Amino acid sequence: MINLKKMHHNAYRCIDSEETRKFYEDFLGLPLVKAFEISETMTGKKTKVLHTFYSLGDSSSLAFFEILEDKLEYKRWHDFDLHIALEVEESSLLDYFKKGKNNNIETRGISHHGFIKSIYFRDPNGYVIELTTPIKNYKNTFKAKPREILNEWTSYKNENFK
Repeated sequence: MINLKKMHHNAYRCIDSEETRKFYEDFLGLPLVKAFEISETMTGKKTKVLHTFYSLGDSSSLAFFEILEDKLEYKRWHDFDLHIALEVEESSLLDYFKKGKNNNIETRGISHHGFIKSIYFRDPNGYVIELTTPIKNYKNTFKAKPREILNEWTSYKNENFK
């Protein structure tokens, strides 16, 4: 029995809350729905933190923390290290691609992954944002089930990378 109902929010650090807002609200169109300051940690330490939330269409959110006394350094994350993938309608994919290019935002794609098409942006904090749309009439061509693939991977890794 699964007791977990749905994703409520994913939280990330940010460098500048206003620059982050411009990207997520003005560029992507995700409304800023909550913002509050945190002035004390659970352990009683004084702090100065702003926590912001941007709503997705399914009522989940992307959230960010800006910590004034512990600035986040920009990091150019590799797509495999960390990326946030959000689903859009197919008709929106090309529009967002053009919008990214027109706004001088690092924009890559359109990549075809067999079951989805994706474009990629880099937000002001260095995070890679993927917008993706499922391919209609996709026929699953994976030969094995996910657990079988994971078991084969684990066996290979244990035999070759100890």
